[in-house]
Amino acid sequence: MMPRAGKKLRSQRSPLPEASAHARVGPTPGAGRRGRRSGRRGAVARVSLVMTHIRGGGGGKMAAPMEVAVCTDSAAQLWSCVVWELHSGANLLTYRGGQAGPRGLALLNGEYLLAAQLGKNYINAWELQRKDQLQQKIMCPGPVTCLTTSPNGLYVLAGIAESIYLWEVSTGNLLVILSRHYQDISCLQFTGDSSHFLSGGKDCLVLVWSLCSVLQVDPSRTPAPRHVWSRHTLPITDLHCGLGGPLARVATASLDQTVKLWEVSSGELLLSVLFDVGIMAVTMDLAEHHMFCGGSDGSIFQVDLCTWPGQREKSFQPEQDSGKVFRGHRNQVTCLSVSTDGSVLLSGSHDETVRLWDVQSKQCIRTVTLKGPVTNASIMLAPVSMLSSDFRPSLPLPHFNKHLLGAEHGDEPHRGGLTLRLGLHQQNVLGGQEQLRVRVTELEDEVRNLRKINRDLFDFSTRIITRPAK
Repeated sequence: MMPRAGKKLRSQRSPLPEASAHARVGPTPGAGRRGRRSGRRGAVARVSLVMTHIRGGGGGKMAAPMEVAVCTDSAAQLWSCVVWELHSGANLLTYRGGQAGPRGLALLNGEYLLAAQLGKNYINAWELQRKDQLQQKIMCPGPVTCLTTSPNGLYVLAGIAESIYLWEVSTGNLLVILSRHYQDISCLQFTGDSSHFLSGGKDCLVLVWSLCSVLQVDPSRTPAPRHVWSRHTLPITDLHCGLGGPLARVATASLDQTVKLWEVSSGELLLSVLFDVGIMAVTMDLAEHHMFCGGSDGSIFQVDLCTWPGQREKSFQPEQDSGKVFRGHRNQVTCLSVSTDGSVLLSGSHDETVRLWDVQSKQCIRTVTLKGPVTNASIMLAPVSMLSSDFRPSLPLPHFNKHLLGAEHGDEPHRGGLTLRLGLHQQNVLGGQEQLRVRVTELEDEVRNLRKINRDLFDFSTRIITRPAK
């Protein structure tokens, strides 16, 4: 009776889908060598079917988008940027031409890859598929210290010394130059809806800017940030903006050994965490359950935001929270990124390695060795243009201007443009234009000298303050 029941149970099972039946691996019993050959062909067919679904081709339903890791190092001996599949580690693309600086890598509208060159006054731009052919060099007035693009693909932001430069992608016009920082800018980021952007600098300040206010400001007035966060006491090293647009929360990291969590809408400080080392990188998962902080000693600390006590200030104790520390890097952590589902953490370090971590177990599951200190490492969903060999951008990149709209030749700006005001010296415009240009050049030289002196004094004082006690 029992065997008959088993046969009846098997007969009631639903048949395999047609695709699964064709993708079955292994020889049919009794088929011999011909069966083994058909089994190998079945395995190849199954791999092809999976890759077709990942790339969005074929007639079946599209699988989950592929997550890729995009990395750069300061040596750039073999390539400027490498893209590899996150979970398998397979290399997908490499881009050649120059060395990308820290916080200097950005994806533009899912069609172009931008890289601010280390110590150079230009930005390299590649089409995502034409990786071996540099599309354009965007010339800038000075070395670019950080770079970002708006999620809607309309604007490019670059930090040059202590100023923020904002370009419009469709025209290449330089719309505005914001000079509210007192030292070099170290990091820039847009909110997810492109309505605001944030800037952090070596002057210990984090500024929150409304894009609408910046673009519509009266030319006779200097644009003002929406919030000025000045609770850090040493240079800002990194910042991360969560989801929510103007309601987002922002994490800021600093050499003062703290990470602070802020609210964009109110500008209030929500949380401050003190560590034993300076923090060089910070990120959060999409659900904002965890905050990950990369230390100058190579450790990565996990702060649980949902279980944190109610007080605003707290010290992270590695001895008590040993299960919340990722250990493996031998030098300072420079960049952090979390996968979409929050299960995997990517980290880059000055020890010339990129590591992939399992968040739950804190174990390193993959190590990729590069040729120099890692300057950028991030996880992103691969755009269609990255995986399709015949994809071309919808519009070519325009020529990006180095000067403000209407100010390049001393002419009046076009309607809706911006003008450069010179304070008390504006009255000289009615006189000789040549005398005005000479005077402006003299004043600009004087300002540059004063800023250099100010920067040298600040760097000297920072070294004195951070010098370890003997």
